[in-house]
Amino acid sequence: QVQLVESGGGLVQAGGSLRLSCAASGRAFTNYGMGWFRQGPGKEREFVAAISRNGGTTFYADSAKGRFTISRVNAKNTVYLQMNSLKLEDTALYYCAAAFKNTGTYYAQYQYWGQGTQVTVSS
Repeated sequence: QVQLVESGGGLVQAGGSLRLSCAASGRAFTNYGMGWFRQGPGKEREFVAAISRNGGTTFYADSAKGRFTISRVNAKNTVYLQMNSLKLEDTALYYCAAAFKNTGTYYAQYQYWGQGTQVTVSS
């Protein structure tokens, strides 16, 4: 089992920045590729970003490219999502997820999920 706890969400004005964190506990963190997904009001859950086990490979949704950066510090069992130039459409519940010995953009590849942290972007 892997437990994931997200933090760092909040209310921010359009154009602002937030950094989300996801702290993992349980099994060896380095066995897991990590991802961020989000679900906006009335929308399906969608992929945002992912990072490989050693942090050497990253993937981004087109909507996140150039604005968001995913990173991880394995010594701290933590993955981050730096979000800059936030837009109204970034408003969503953001989930952290872990995939055993895998990294991907599809939610079914991930076995463990956090409870989510709310990001609200205002005009």
